[in-house]
Amino acid sequence: MLERTAVAQRAETIEADDELPAISDRVTVIRPASGLLRIDLRELWQYRELAATFAWRDLKVRYKQSLIGAAWAILQPVMTMVVFTFVFGTFAHVPSQGLPYPVFSYSGLLPWVYFAAALGAASSSLQMNSSLVTKIYFPRVLLPLAAVTVPAVDFLLACTVLGGFIGYYHLSVGVHALLAPVFMILAAASALGVGLVFAVINVRYRDVPYAIPFVIQIWMFLSPVIYPTNALHHAWERLILSLNPMNGVITGFRWSLLGTTPPSTLQVLLSVAAAAVFLLVGLAVFRRAEPRFADTI
Repeated sequence: MLERTAVAQRAETIEADDELPAISDRVTVIRPASGLLRIDLRELWQYRELAATFAWRDLKVRYKQSLIGAAWAILQPVMTMVVFTFVFGTFAHVPSQGLPYPVFSYSGLLPWVYFAAALGAASSSLQMNSSLVTKIYFPRVLLPLAAVTVPAVDFLLACTVLGGFIGYYHLSVGVHALLAPVFMILAAASALGVGLVFAVINVRYRDVPYAIPFVIQIWMFLSPVIYPTNALHHAWERLILSLNPMNGVITGFRWSLLGTTPPSTLQVLLSVAAAAVFLLVGLAVFRRAEPRFADTI
């Protein structure tokens, strides 16, 4: 009787072992990807709806309970353009490459305002979503990625004013306008790369919200928003400023739409290289710190 019981138990064990492969096929093991720069693109694609949800949520609450709503997206660059025109165009007589200074400054403010908003949003994305970071799993890079996407809506709204300027001053727009989105992608990559680094720092230190406006202000004066790059007399000055990716973005965006002096090949290559370095360094820093986000935040 005991031998039959042992044989039966052994048979049940063998049958259970035979079922293990089928059970293990339904088990999802979550483990960190190896390598500092490895990004699981297939996983990001699987979570694409979550990224869209993050972006749509941020877009809805952006101007919630505000008095004039989305009009702030137009009012901010327009009022800044008025101040720049009054100070730098009327009094300082800054050259504007043959364009009316309001058009010149506004065409530079459009990509800059997007970059500044995307950088600020990406820097605070982890801290603003700390309850999600500490409770559920999802690719954390989706948060700064969605944050960089949202200001693009404000950029498109503000572009309507530039269209009005082009019609009012009877400016012509050529086929080069098709390259404008390429320069904006370069701005988004730059904002994402720098924003990833600041997002990691913001998880541990709360000084980042105070430092970001200061960094953006200094960065703007190092970018050709209020002055053209060719206004610099020395080649080495233009070369150093070309290491700023927003230099190529603003100059190229202005040229593609308004036909101003095009950026040089060296200027474009340096801006693209700088943006790529920012993005790769940002991803490396983010990937290295990602396993500690939930514990630190």
